[in-house]
Amino acid sequence: MKSTLAGIGGLFFLPPVDMKQEVKIVEAKGKEKKLVYRTLGKTGLKLPVINMGVMLTDNPNLIRTALDSGILLLDTAHGYMQGRNEETIGGVIKGRPRDSYYIATKVNLPQNRTTGLYTDGATTEEFLKRLDISLKRLGVDYVDILYQHGVSKKESVMYEPVLKALDQAKKDGKIRFAGVSTHGNEPEVIHAATDSKAHDVILTAYNFKQKHYPEVRNAIARASQAGIGIIGMKAIRGAYQQPPTIKNITGSLKWILQDPNVHTVITGFTTFEHIEIDLSIMDDLTLTEPEKLELQKEASIRGLYCQGCGQCLGQCPEKLPIPDLMRAYMYTYDYRSLAHAQDLVVSLNLPSRVCEDCSYCPVKCSIGFNVPKKIRDVARLKDVPSEYITV
Repeated sequence: MKSTLAGIGGLFFLPPVDMKQEVKIVEAKGKEKKLVYRTLGKTGLKLPVINMGVMLTDNPNLIRTALDSGILLLDTAHGYMQGRNEETIGGVIKGRPRDSYYIATKVNLPQNRTTGLYTDGATTEEFLKRLDISLKRLGVDYVDILYQHGVSKKESVMYEPVLKALDQAKKDGKIRFAGVSTHGNEPEVIHAATDSKAHDVILTAYNFKQKHYPEVRNAIARASQAGIGIIGMKAIRGAYQQPPTIKNITGSLKWILQDPNVHTVITGFTTFEHIEIDLSIMDDLTLTEPEKLELQKEASIRGLYCQGCGQCLGQCPEKLPIPDLMRAYMYTYDYRSLAHAQDLVVSLNLPSRVCEDCSYCPVKCSIGFNVPKKIRDVARLKDVPSEYITV
């Protein structure tokens, strides 16, 4: 499958290929709607190519509308909104037939944010304890997909206590499929998950803003060919224009779905209009020329998307978890979600004074971010009372 270079920013567009997908016309909310389905690898789950990442909302009506519009998969995590996200989903799905939706959640365990490795508190018992709490919040006996959350190193993918927990959860009937999620050092994580033979699904950051997206694409292809289900996330993040234009949104989603090895994308709806816009791409997944031009323009602009390359980690004398802080900055100024940004910042256990004592910052970002300025800006969130911050 050859790629062709498409101008500004070195952005590649894949030529049309025959996709293994199904098209159905369904009635949703009294209207006929075209939905495109792909099979999530060896799981056998047939999913529309657009599904919902619930992280950014606790509005039950929005989640309910997404399900009523034909979306099948709701993606959440144990830690989102200190558990309120799972509780909100639980309220929405209560009374719905269990075979009418799929739930994916994620469990994170203590990690050293600089090295990306699990610490002593990351045990099988703690993983299973958090899963049980998630199941109770959701009000279900099992989830369809359970991810080890936010992994960035091969060693963490292969971490025996977590693999043991995933295997035990399967045997106990509490999960159907095991997965791993990653938004940094993605190629290494994806290859490790493929080699582990323990993972059924990979949830990965994948977008046109990544400098290393060819490596991500190659890793995804290998995983998909091994039967692993591939779910894309962070599809339109880091956009320069705020809010992103419709052409940017639809083009970003179509860009990922050009790749036949991606089975679905979870998008973070925050309005009812977002649902309509995102689902509309299934009318025709072909990238239009205006959409291509919009992506080419965006690809040449730095935006807010941290590449997660980790180059900065070895440069910081204070060993600050800079990629996580840059992600919190993006949550603040791109996602416009102060609550989610604060959750992340607080979880980092930062020192009381951050980026204030160095007379000179030696950190050189690979894409030119003013790292200390962004850190000082977003680190302030740790001192803001949570009751003053809304979702």
